[in-house]
Amino acid sequence: MPAPVENAHVFGKYELLSRLGKGGMAEVFKARVVSGPNAGEVVALKRLLPELAQDPECLDLFTNEADLSRLLQHPTIVQVVDAGEVNDVWYLAMEYIDGRDLGVVLTRCRERHILLPIDFAIYIARKLLEALAFVHDAKGPGGQPLNVVHCDISPSNVFISKNGEVKLGDFGIAKVRSLDKWDDGELVWGKLSYLSPEQLTGQIFDRRADLWGAGTLLYEMLTNRKPFVGKNAAELKGAIKGGKPLSITSSRNVSVGLEQVILKALSKRPKDRYATAGEFSDALGQHFQSEIGTPLGIAAVVRGLFGVK
Repeated sequence: MPAPVENAHVFGKYELLSRLGKGGMAEVFKARVVSGPNAGEVVALKRLLPELAQDPECLDLFTNEADLSRLLQHPTIVQVVDAGEVNDVWYLAMEYIDGRDLGVVLTRCRERHILLPIDFAIYIARKLLEALAFVHDAKGPGGQPLNVVHCDISPSNVFISKNGEVKLGDFGIAKVRSLDKWDDGELVWGKLSYLSPEQLTGQIFDRRADLWGAGTLLYEMLTNRKPFVGKNAAELKGAIKGGKPLSITSSRNVSVGLEQVILKALSKRPKDRYATAGEFSDALGQHFQSEIGTPLGIAAVVRGLFGVK
């Protein structure tokens, strides 16, 4: 359960109700709008940590996330409803997802030695790919392609509501190739286990890096383990760049065809992967039973794992 905020207080037009999490750049609260036309609405409020307010790079990342999120209006993407600053503290107000992120779901599965049903895992992956298809084809106000790459497709950024909705969030390090100056390879953004080989080697990368991340997530949903492992960061990077993923069929009774679909998404060379999220999703559709993998089924799993009503 979220940790209560000591002496819950008002931040601008928001009452902070509980802390949902804290990362290296920001903290996120469950909050209620206390004034204005949306008074009473519950949101997720993301605040840049005060000590980073004077860091130009962190501030750029934070404000860029707000600007980009306003352009990405889609049912499978967490929506930003407000952004600004209060007493020099920058914030984003986002729709509140009443549920859990995929990382928490997978952790609970491992703790209970439970594997997600295959069709449930594919359903989640296809909803993620639906979000990525929209993101990758997004256009700016003038109709120009934005060529967005999320860059951080990882379990903690995929949210599952108690009603079975699946949404992609956190565009804090997303690259907009038509707008951004890209890194020179000195920095590695994102969570190491889910980064593609080209992200680790400092190459210019495109949407296929996100498809690698989606393949990694589906692999983990099916097996409760990551496809590449290492005793330290250097070993893990080496495995991602040059190693072979552990066999799926050795630990889970899945079809060889489904394993081949996932392995194609995890090809070392981007040109050997699927060209688009839609192509990846279509390949998965051949191994998916829609009458089993449903929002109601996903909702039942979340309720069963966490006892939510």
